[in-house]
This record gives sequence, structure tokens and C-alpha cells, in this order.
Amino acid sequence: MFKSFASDNNAPVHPSIIKAIEEANRGDCLGYGDDELTKKAKEKFKELFGQDIDVAFVLTGTAANVLSLSSMLKPFEAVITAKTAHINIDECGAPERFTGCKIVTLPQKCGKITPKSIEKVLVGVGDEHHVQPKVVSITQATELGCVYTKEEIKEITSFAHKNNLLVHMDGSRISNAAVSLGLDFKEFTKDAGVDVLSFGGTKNGLMIAEAVIFFNKSLTKYVKFLHKQTMQLYSKMRYVSAQFLEYLSNDLWFQNAKNANDMAELLEREIRKIDKIKIIYPVEANEVFAVLPKEAVKKVQEKSFFYVVDERKGAVRWVTSFNTTKKDIMDFVKLIKDSLKG
Repeated sequence: MFKSFASDNNAPVHPSIIKAIEEANRGDCLGYGDDELTKKAKEKFKELFGQDIDVAFVLTGTAANVLSLSSMLKPFEAVITAKTAHINIDECGAPERFTGCKIVTLPQKCGKITPKSIEKVLVGVGDEHHVQPKVVSITQATELGCVYTKEEIKEITSFAHKNNLLVHMDGSRISNAAVSLGLDFKEFTKDAGVDVLSFGGTKNGLMIAEAVIFFNKSLTKYVKFLHKQTMQLYSKMRYVSAQFLEYLSNDLWFQNAKNANDMAELLEREIRKIDKIKIIYPVEANEVFAVLPKEAVKKVQEKSFFYVVDERKGAVRWVTSFNTTKKDIMDFVKLIKDSLKG
């Protein structure tokens, strides 16, 4: 049986996380985040990012983005982001529905935007006939598998703040980005000027665990109400918190992300040896994008499912996970080679 390379969401929950949830499942405790595990998990985040932050736990990445943006925007304001951004493409309009705000999209390169591209849409400021730009949202790592450097993020946040804009980071694969950069989380988020961070866990071995980290505490006045209104104030929050405690206490986040990144790098190396396949974006985290003959796509998908991202070009996406092995990679590469022979 071949492993699927469709998404890191398809991977199982890490055994250590299952164990942490089981250990949390003992007796009664206060609900809605007033339990000791949630307090400890929030302290763990403060150890990573500093004491001057606020943390809200949620269940999904979309919820993290919606809660983040809801805290940052008024209904007549807009969020500026890459055309490829998850909040624009893959969240079924949830950010627009729950914030009432417009998403303004920009051209991108490997999923990245720049201050220069942002500047072009800063029009109609102060004019009541125009939606007012307010938030810049960047994804780390991007939807095309690339990673913003610390310097690139600082350039964006500096430009944004000079123009009275806030900066949100969608960090659904933030652990993969940290491993790729060789930096602590704080260095390319809080220290780089990000105001609010959606901190992902589900794609890296957790079950139902995402977090919103507020570095700009001026945005937290109504967060407890928004947390409830967005249907994310989970009554049994201890089970989410227990996951983050395990994840952040024992470098599990690093081990999981490093394996995923290493396996993507191995897959890239092996694919580059095949003449009929072209890698189309730099492989900087745990995603590999390639173009291969359309007839081969269907043959391989019959045994190992993955997503086609551009049917006209035959462009596909392969995603590695914390549990991907070298054997998985080599078996998959052989399957591709065999599909090209016919």
C-alpha cells in the first residue's frame, strides 16, 4: 500500500499527543479554559514569546484566521494578502462572512508578497467611498511551499506599520518554517513586528489544536467575546491545551517538522533525477510542486492520491508529514517512474 502525499492533514495524530489527551481525561475540571492544563499551556507559549502576549486556543486553522482577523478589522476595512492565500482560496469565504470585510488580493511569487505590491493597493485612504486597507496577512510557510525570511517579514511589517496597517501571520505550517529558517518562533514573528499570529499544530501531528497569539495587546479588548461568538470557546478546552503542552515541552514540534521537511527535500532530490518531471517552486518546507505528464498523473493517483493544482499544466502538489519515511519516498518515486514507462 502506498502512502498518500495529498496533505499533512491526512497524517495520523502523533502517539505522544494521544497519550497526552488520555492523561488529560482524568476526572472533572473547570470548563471553557479555566482549567490548570490551559493555564500551563498558555504559560508555555509565554516562555516562547514573552510574558506580554495573550493566547486563545481554537480548534481549526480557519477558526484561528477568522478570530485573528475579527480582532483586527472593522466591517469597512480590508485585509491585503496574496492571491494564493488560504484565507482567500480555501476557507469558503469564512473570513469575509465573519468579519464583514473585503479581501484584496495581490500578485505573488512563490506565495509571497512585498511592500512594493502592498503599496499599489493603498488607495482611497480616508475616502468613505472606498474600503479602507487595514491588515496585511502573510502565510508562513506559504501555500506554495516557500518560507519568508526574517528580513522579508521585517520589511513588510515596517512598511505596514508606517502606513497604519496591522500584520497577521497565518502560521498553519509555522513549525516547518521555523525548522527551515533555523530560528526560534519569536525571532520571525513577534521580534519581526507581527501583530497577531495564527499558530498551527494540526498539520504537524496534533489532533484538534490551533492557537491565536496576540503580540499587539491593544487588539485584545474584545477577544473573549469574539472567541465565544466565533464558536471556538470549547467547553472541554483541556484536551486542546494538553496537546500544546506536550507539543511544546519536549521539542516534539521540531522533531515532527524536521522529519517532514527532510522527507520533502529527499523527494525533491529524487524527482529531479527524472527527466520528464519539473520542480516548479523552491522546496523550503514540506511541500513539493511539480509538473509531470498528465497521463502519469492519473496512473499514480490510482495508487497514491495527491492533488492536482493546475490541470492545464499538469502541476501537482506533494506534501510530506511527520510520519513520512524514506521508504515511503522511494516507493513513491518508483511508482512515478513506472507510470512514465507506459
